[in-house]
Amino acid sequence: MPTPVIEVSGLTKSYGSNHVLKGVSFEVQPGQIFAMLGPNGAGKTTTISILTTLVRPDSGSIRIASTDVLADPKQARRHISLTGQFASVDAFQTGRENLAMMCRLAHLNRRETARRSAELLEQFGLVDAANRRVAQYSGGMRRRLDLAISLIARPPVVFLDEPTTGLDPRSRVQLWSIVRELAGSGTTIVLTTQYLDEADQLADRIAVLDEGTIVAEGTAPELKSRVAGQRVEFTLQDARSYALARTLVTPTSENPELLTVSVDAPAPMTVIADMLALAAEHDIVVADVNVVKPTLDEVFLALTGRSATSGNANGRANTTTNANGHTNTDAREPEQVAA
Repeated sequence: MPTPVIEVSGLTKSYGSNHVLKGVSFEVQPGQIFAMLGPNGAGKTTTISILTTLVRPDSGSIRIASTDVLADPKQARRHISLTGQFASVDAFQTGRENLAMMCRLAHLNRRETARRSAELLEQFGLVDAANRRVAQYSGGMRRRLDLAISLIARPPVVFLDEPTTGLDPRSRVQLWSIVRELAGSGTTIVLTTQYLDEADQLADRIAVLDEGTIVAEGTAPELKSRVAGQRVEFTLQDARSYALARTLVTPTSENPELLTVSVDAPAPMTVIADMLALAAEHDIVVADVNVVKPTLDEVFLALTGRSATSGNANGRANTTTNANGHTNTDAREPEQVAA
């Protein structure tokens, strides 16, 4: 196991009687995408602010790239960059001018500034808009420019605080692609998000943060394994088939309006095969079959006793088997469950 590039132990932070962080600890490996998932007020931004030297904790320790962040914050800043929830770019300058200004502030000479600006404009898909004022950019373009600026000095660790907040779905997917490319090149990414699908799609590991405490940590499949497993949802063709099906299986849930019954299924294909055999024997018409996998929203509900607040976080990924035995996998937007 390589040495963690980020080591956090026992972080606490209070503002008066408001205990924002209550002993946060975690490690991040080099080149990993680490997501901190939680609702507004969970302590995500406070944690990022402490890790990036903007706020000092009441107690705890942090090491980034072997540097003690609290003892030597100046040295720690050499290893990191931070992109916040809102793009901090000059709207009256062009994209190229924004990059050039920040390159010069990073002590690059004119030749290095021109080369690095061109590289980043290409990498972030902003070449065609390079000479337009940022005021004319879309929200997604501004966020990409902001992230490009944070990478001028090629930091090994990048912090992204809710990077897709306020972006349309297309811009979110574009930013996800950039984050994956950065991690693929060896950059360590720590991001905060309240979007369940974002954590599921991007993160190698996820820490679930609630009321200042990490209540669970692991890969998406590991976290999902903490809640009830897969279940199979059968949709019947008519009321007669629905009534018969309810007597032949032990449903965990049912919906007479939709003519569906659901059954817990540790081995979904076995459950499906058994049900289709019963259907053939009793002349039951099965219109559709869905294997419903646990979602991160169900994980959050199981861990905290309430659903996550993200309005777009309730989707499920399904494997669908029709009555003639053909199986395919789809995802009900907005959330896709990683394989």
